[in-house]
Amino acid sequence: MHANRFSISQSLIIILISLFSLSCLFPFIMVISGSLSTEKDIMDYGYTVWPHHITLDSYKILLLGSNRIIDAYGISILVTVAGTILSVFVTSMGAYVMARRSFKYRNILSVYVIITMLFNGGLVPWYIICVHYLNLKDTLWALILPMLANAFNMFLIRNFMNSIPEEINESAKMDGAGEFKIFYKLIMPLSLPVLATVGLFVALSYWNDWFLGLMFVDKQELQPLQLLLRTLVSNVEFLKSSSNASAMQRISAQIPSESIKMALTVVTIGPIVFLYPFLQRYFVKGLMVGAVKG
Repeated sequence: MHANRFSISQSLIIILISLFSLSCLFPFIMVISGSLSTEKDIMDYGYTVWPHHITLDSYKILLLGSNRIIDAYGISILVTVAGTILSVFVTSMGAYVMARRSFKYRNILSVYVIITMLFNGGLVPWYIICVHYLNLKDTLWALILPMLANAFNMFLIRNFMNSIPEEINESAKMDGAGEFKIFYKLIMPLSLPVLATVGLFVALSYWNDWFLGLMFVDKQELQPLQLLLRTLVSNVEFLKSSSNASAMQRISAQIPSESIKMALTVVTIGPIVFLYPFLQRYFVKGLMVGAVKG
């Protein structure tokens, strides 16, 4: 009887979790449906699970600028990959220093990092430093360097590294290993769960960022995907709101602005959706351990 009760409760939990998981798919399904719907159907019926009339007009409009979109995709992929690797490496080095109990200034360094979470110098000084002192204007580094280090991620990694026994460092030092070799050969492999978690956070930040491109990039060939798509949406909204001439009104009335927004979402979300399943097993473990330990 006890085994039956346990199996029934287990079945109920599985059913509830399955239903919850399926409900999480509805926003994605509605986004895809919206991208395939006509503008009139969206205005009349709103966003539905299945489009009333299937059309590819929004994707056709995007394909008109396919060359620019492909170039922007390349820029975003390059910035995301390079930025994630560099950011995880730099952030984990800072976390390693704060996690070393033998480093007597680690508390002072931790306070300094906390201060950067609470205060900043402001937008104008930040822009002046990036443009006039670091000469980042119209370069790929402008899309990478400003987000290279993150204080929250650094503390997350530090908390995980605090759970690694200090004896590992001491035994490696007795074998003649230096600090960098200990960090790279021992600590980083042991910290793989939290590094994968932080890597996903950082990759999402780089992939979804359009602000840095808006601030520092004027060259069209260096525009990331999110900035390009934001520009396309702004242009569509401008055409829809324009009332300068009757011809412009007729053109704007034929532009599926709402379905274009959904199509842009489908275009941009694809790489992240495919990336997450490969990091999922590290994601939960790294987030939980990094948040609890220390």
